Amino acid sequence: MNAPEPAQAATLTEEHDPALWREGLRTGLPTLFGIAAWGLVVGVAMVKSGLTAFQACGMTLLVFAGSAQLASLPLILAHAPVWVIFATGLVVNLRFVIFSALLAPHFAHLPWRQRLLYGYISGDMTVAIFLQRFPTAAPVPGKLSYLKGLVLPNWAAWQAGSLTGIFLGSAVPAEWGLGFAGTLAILCITVPLIANHAALCGVLVAGAVAVLANGLPYKLGLLAAVFAGMLSAMAVEGLIEKRKARHV
Repeated sequence: MNAPEPAQAATLTEEHDPALWREGLRTGLPTLFGIAAWGLVVGVAMVKSGLTAFQACGMTLLVFAGSAQLASLPLILAHAPVWVIFATGLVVNLRFVIFSALLAPHFAHLPWRQRLLYGYISGDMTVAIFLQRFPTAAPVPGKLSYLKGLVLPNWAAWQAGSLTGIFLGSAVPAEWGLGFAGTLAILCITVPLIANHAALCGVLVAGAVAVLANGLPYKLGLLAAVFAGMLSAMAVEGLIEKRKARHV
């Protein structure tokens, strides 16, 4: 049987499928509370860090990356050089380069504006869930509908939580312990992504380095932790692949 032509593959992928849209929504639904909670914490943190409501709204709508937003806030307060702030955000979000490479074969046929839009509203959990449902780039009717069912509610939950945190942040008592709530929220997002030994090693190494390098200026310990975690995960993944190759 011949493979579908590119135009036919595009039609199959873009074909609207309400059933797959609902499936994507149902699959991603359990993560929305954690996403909203994490957005709430980031919204409060932005206001508590001295940003105006307008600035905080602009940041959450344009950046849409909680870890990068939180990493940049202490640097902004410390009047760190702009290149340090941008470099921190870039390194913290390097994982999205990998996500983009994984999603590209599925949607390379779409116009660049659509790809830009779906890239912007995609998040960690939504990409992981989508790739579990569609592990190969084979054309499947309604594949884009499934992605929309994941990413649109995820984006809306984040923005709702973040905007709520921004406008209510000044009224939230410090004794509510939102820092601890934020830790729990990000753990809820991170733990399901630890799918293999390489990822687990990366998380453990990054956590250890972050603690040990906590005293570095400009929060550069975070950069060191990200690099150490990535390199260790890649090293473990390489060792696992070599071991598999020897047993083939």
